[in-house]
Parts: sequence; C-alpha cells; structure tokens
Amino acid sequence: MTKKEIAGFIDHTQLSACATEDDIKKLCAEAVKYGFASCCVNPYYVPMAAEILRGTGVKVCTVIGFPLGANSIDDKASQAAMCVSEGADEVDMVVNLGAVKDGKWDEVLEEIYAVRCAVDDVDCGESKKIVEKVILETCYLDDEEIVAVCQKALEAGADFVKTSTGFGTGGATVHAVELMRKTVGKNMGVKASGGIHSFEEAVALIEAGADRLGCSASVKIVEG
Repeated sequence: MTKKEIAGFIDHTQLSACATEDDIKKLCAEAVKYGFASCCVNPYYVPMAAEILRGTGVKVCTVIGFPLGANSIDDKASQAAMCVSEGADEVDMVVNLGAVKDGKWDEVLEEIYAVRCAVDDVDCGESKKIVEKVILETCYLDDEEIVAVCQKALEAGADFVKTSTGFGTGGATVHAVELMRKTVGKNMGVKASGGIHSFEEAVALIEAGADRLGCSASVKIVEG
C-alpha cells in the first residue's frame, strides 16, 4: 500500500478543545491537498467545514456525545440531527460506557438506533446517505463487551464501529480491530482511531481489518 492510497482511508481529525478557526481552515486545506476521506471536527465547526469543503469530495465528519458518551439518548439524537442539518456527512457517536458496563444492552441498542433514525429523518436530498459510526472506547472494554457492542451497533443499523475517541487511556490496537472485524464481518465498516502516528501503524491496522483511520497525524503519515 502506498502513502497516496492510504490517504483515502483517513478521517483527518482536529478535536482539540482549543481548536481555532485557523486550525479548521488548515485541516480542511490539508484534507483537500492530500485526498483524505473526511475532516472530523467538533459540532461547533460543522457549518464552517461544510462551507469550505463543499464540492471538494472531502466529507464532513463530526462527533456526538464526545468524548465521554454519558449524554442522554435524546441529547445524542438531537445533536446528531442538528449536525447533519448543518452539513455533516458522517457522525461518530460515543456509546454510553456506563450502560455497557452495566450490561444494559437494550439501552445501548436504543441509543444507537435513535441516532440512526435522527440522522435519517433529516432531509439531505435523496442521494445523500449519512454515515453513523459507533465509538466503543475499547481501552475500557473487555473482549466480550467489545463483541456485544459491535453486535448491537450492527443490529441498530449503524455503518461503522470505531475503536476510540483518542481521549481515553489507550487508542486503536490490532487486537481490537481484528476482533471488531471478526464480529461484524463484511456487514459494517471498522474505524481505527487514537494513537496512530506512523505509516507503519496505519498499514498494520488496515491489514487487521480497518476500513477507515481517525488520525490527527495524517500529514505525517502520508508524507513519512
């Protein structure tokens, strides 16, 4: 795999609490230059990113219930709908980790499905399909919990499962990606994110089964 090819896997990410408008402009310009799949920004910057990236082919990705996932179901659904109405093409929602740890699988399913329905209800034109990704934060989960969340995400109609926020105690690992891919098969995408700093790490995660990579070191990865 070449560095040019790997660019198409990358969600170029700027989720710092202190990100400025200039940071977002730089992020978008780099995404267009290198051909990254999307720019991932906090909800506040969705309208700005959507305006900059219109017509470039680079998608606008945002985060929901980020980074803790402890919002109510209604909060997550309404935030997702608002972001889509403002131009987001993809929403990465953090699962409720407390519900996961308590084994409240009906609630986990309900919130993923609520976000799915919320974004589908926004009138984006007949040809636009909003992508929903479910962030597991795998550093806090054992293998059984990872499998169970992936199953609920698949059942709820999400498009991807995603390893991490990048704000937890650990990021993407080959083991987690392999387990997620084994669980969802070819029915969903798998996004690896968090702690991906080199071309070699990116390739290893793709070979483990990742379809998408969330990276803030994107330029370094493709330029070596």
